[in-house]
Amino acid sequence: MDATGFKALKVVDVDTHVLEPADLWTSRMSTQKWGDLVPHVKWDPEINEEQWYIGEKPIYRVGIPAMAGFDEYAPLHPVRMADIPADQSDAVERLGKMDQYGVHAAILYPNVGVFAAADYLGMAIDPQFALECTQAYNDFLAEYCSVDRDRYIPVMTLPFWDLEATSKEIDRALALGHKGIVMTSQPENFDLPSIDSPHWDPLWDKAQSLGVSINFHIGSGKIVTYGLPENGEHAGYAWTSTMIFQGNVRAVAGLIFSGICHRFPRLNFVSVESGIGWVPSLLETMDWQFLNSGVRREHRDWLMPSEYFKRQIYGCFWFEQASAKAAIEIVGADNFMYETDYPHPTSMSPGPASVAKKPIDFMVESLGDLPDETIHKLCRGNAEKVYHL
Repeated sequence: MDATGFKALKVVDVDTHVLEPADLWTSRMSTQKWGDLVPHVKWDPEINEEQWYIGEKPIYRVGIPAMAGFDEYAPLHPVRMADIPADQSDAVERLGKMDQYGVHAAILYPNVGVFAAADYLGMAIDPQFALECTQAYNDFLAEYCSVDRDRYIPVMTLPFWDLEATSKEIDRALALGHKGIVMTSQPENFDLPSIDSPHWDPLWDKAQSLGVSINFHIGSGKIVTYGLPENGEHAGYAWTSTMIFQGNVRAVAGLIFSGICHRFPRLNFVSVESGIGWVPSLLETMDWQFLNSGVRREHRDWLMPSEYFKRQIYGCFWFEQASAKAAIEIVGADNFMYETDYPHPTSMSPGPASVAKKPIDFMVESLGDLPDETIHKLCRGNAEKVYHL
């Protein structure tokens, strides 16, 4: 398939990020009620850049996620919102960038709400405050997507520390047009039961009954930093990023061996921004351990782990070439989707400090020789099914 074919396909990019505007929360939450606890942006003189704050606590540097086309390698990044190109924040401008990239539609994930979740949610401050932060974000994203609801696809964050409030917010966000649920794979980082606990069954049951996918985005719990200063900041960043990608391996194995997939057979799970090259090895390992450890003695009605994966778990890839093709060949194309991760440091965003190719060029060079049916599944069909597009 050539570039014309991919553009005609109307590619769905299943993992991108929307840069939160400085007034996202201050324009939607009561400052009379919460004061300067409401998330806001200001200059941090200690590090000479703008940060998101809750009260006087800095929680996230504004330029970290805004790396598309930046002229320095991560972890260096823009220091002011004013330095970030409009096509990374403005909904209309961004559509033009998507056209250049050969992408028709994009699933939109948060930055602050995922990578600074422990602080942004502010549960230690007040659960009601955390709920209002979450609702304000979901409202903002629905409004952002209203520019073009065919091309922008919102997925909701949840007040997952309160399952009753979670159930209500799912209904509210779906009514706003959200198409999926963003959930942490590490709730224990928030002093909550681990993902395999029956505690979460009401959430799985609700999502299954509504046909809404659960999306585990990497980095949505505690991020462990690797590397010592003497090894260099770039080496440490690359090491840390590599290990974050691997975190979802644990989540996928947990979904299967805890029996979640067995108990909720119609619920789809997506491993977001974690690649797919590791999937064949994990499936083969799980199947071997399942048989070699006598799991049938305890669960005679269970399927093989690889069968659960193929039935209801999806992975997303962007830069992988040989390993992605191997996974597609071994596992099949039904469980994988293409993403760009725009505009993050690891994204398919060409620039002076990136080895990335333009997404349309990557798709032609890396996927173009696959059968048209396979390409359709990877670049559109599976996303249509998972997100009911």
